[in-house]
Order: sequence, then structure tokens, then C-alpha cells
Amino acid sequence: MKKTTRIIPGHKNIALVAHDHYKPELLRWVKENKEALQGHFLFGTGTTGNMLSRETGLAIKSLLSGPMGGDQQLGALISEGKIDMMIFFWDPLNAVPHDPDVKALLRIATVWNVPVAMNRSSAKLMITSPNMTKELEIEIPDYEAYLAERL
Repeated sequence: MKKTTRIIPGHKNIALVAHDHYKPELLRWVKENKEALQGHFLFGTGTTGNMLSRETGLAIKSLLSGPMGGDQQLGALISEGKIDMMIFFWDPLNAVPHDPDVKALLRIATVWNVPVAMNRSSAKLMITSPNMTKELEIEIPDYEAYLAERL
């Protein structure tokens, strides 16, 4: 597939997601990085987003709960170029009923080349990167060229 680029702005749209057993871990991480997160637009799947907002006071746009369609909503935002990075503390030891949705979300984040942190150490690397507050050019699929070839 042909590629094009898009600019991730300095003021990023960040998705915050966690499976049930990892919500406390994400909450701890968000509290530790609250100051850095305040300068960005935050999104969360329903339960996680509401819990994080209530516990930290951060403004977080909450989507539906993951199993109720929030993973798909987030995937759609990624496809539309409206999410710049995702922090997703997923549970590698316990299957969740909506595992296919989780796999689809991670697949679409990979297709659109969105940076994803899946644990504390990768999230720390991302949030402390000098690129967190700078514009960053990334390659993405050239959807217009894709359509032109198919139509």
C-alpha cells in the first residue's frame, strides 16, 4: 500500500484504556503523570475514562465501555486521524469477553501507525519523550491512492 504522512500535533489526542484488572495500575500511572497529561486532550473507554476523570480531576472524554462498543468507537477515531497515541494497559493473563474487539483495536492502531504503550515502561518512555510536546510526522496509509486503485 502506498503511504502518505500526517502530523501528530504537539497538543496530542491521547486514548487511555485498561482492562478491569489493570485499571488500578493505569490510575496510578495517570496520577504519576497528571502534570504531563494536562497539556493534551484525553479520551477513554467508558468505565476507565470515567474512573480516571473522577479520581484525578482530569478532563477526559469518555466513550462507551469497551464491551459495549467503546473499543470500536476508539478504533473509528484512530481511523479518522483523531487519536494520536494510545496508552492501553491490557490484561495478558485473563481473556475478556470482547477479545475480538481488543484485537481489532490493536490492529487498527497498527494499520494507522499510532504509537501504543501497553505497559508502564512503554508508557513512561512515551510520556517522557521530547516528542510528547512537539509535532511529529508519521507515515500512514494513503487511503486516497488506495481508493483510486480500487475504483
